[in-house]
Amino acid sequence: MGASQIPGLINLAGGLPDPATWPVAELAALAENAVREHPAEALGYSPIDGLPALRDQIAARFATPELQLSRENVLITTGGMQALELLGKLFLEAGSTIAAQSPAYLGALDAWRPSHPRYHAMDLAAADCDPHRAMDGARFAYTVPNFSNPTGKLVGTAMRKTLIAAAEATGCWLVEDDPYGMLHYDGTPLPSMIGLYAKAHPGPYRGPVIYLGTVSKELAPGLRLGWVIAAPEVITAMTTAKQGGDLCTSGLCQRIVLDALSSGLTERIRPATLALYRARRDALCRAMSDHLGDLFDWEVPVGGMFVWATAKDPALDTDRLLRTGLDHGVCISPSSVFDPEGRNHNAIRLNFTLNPPEKLAEGIRRLAEATRSLLLENAA
Repeated sequence: MGASQIPGLINLAGGLPDPATWPVAELAALAENAVREHPAEALGYSPIDGLPALRDQIAARFATPELQLSRENVLITTGGMQALELLGKLFLEAGSTIAAQSPAYLGALDAWRPSHPRYHAMDLAAADCDPHRAMDGARFAYTVPNFSNPTGKLVGTAMRKTLIAAAEATGCWLVEDDPYGMLHYDGTPLPSMIGLYAKAHPGPYRGPVIYLGTVSKELAPGLRLGWVIAAPEVITAMTTAKQGGDLCTSGLCQRIVLDALSSGLTERIRPATLALYRARRDALCRAMSDHLGDLFDWEVPVGGMFVWATAKDPALDTDRLLRTGLDHGVCISPSSVFDPEGRNHNAIRLNFTLNPPEKLAEGIRRLAEATRSLLLENAA
């Protein structure tokens, strides 16, 4: 029985959007329209690189006067995960080196695991972080600058510029994975790295930044649709790699997303989504202050889906806390799964988007009980 199937279990581990945010009625109408009005596109094979109209829509969505994009800069993928897997197919050989923001997204680590890569870790919040050194000799650098999974941290503009400069100096491709950028609750969104590069190099885009996006957090994860924005030669190579995988992304999903974007549906539903998740973030952090303040250190994230908490007691093993937490009816993500070498055992990732405030509060109360129980066991 999986953790999510345990009766009464409160899941604080999963990075899941709440189904209440999915515009079900609107998507159903778009799906019906897609099948009735565009049956060949919706139900047939589509081009490997995606429907031309959708690629044009994505290019227009992210283009600026400096960042000039066309469909040749865009590849449609079957979810954001396929983009990560294609990066591995394109760039990695057995034992290749990746420079990766640390802690790193588990899904990315899984996507590249078949190549058994080595990792140069980049703690982008550390004062001594040296991206140039980490990228030297790496096949690509992987970052999630907006509200990183798992830490929820926002990478500042200065470090974004440092990463771009390091990519240019080393010839290393710089991957900007941005599934959470639209979930910005406080302050002003920061410029993307692909946009910052374009400001210094305006014109048709051919730069080193490879930008990844998805509709999983904007519309619904089951649509399984993402995109890559990159230099045309990268798009061409990734398209070739995609052909040997799924042949094409679902035409029905592409048509639904095209119509959702062109009709402004994503913009219309965003305020309600942000209000819901902001309230849940605040509820989780209040409960943590009430119950975990003497046990963990954390920062309140300004966006995204996660809070990263580090145990104050270095002897607290969060792999063991996961098992103890399940006994207390709460599930968390231990830090070891976000470390390529599995050595980090002193932190946890908590998700706040899935559960309502009262359930978040009860989950944190259970987590505090589990933590104190484990610490008593350690002291015995």
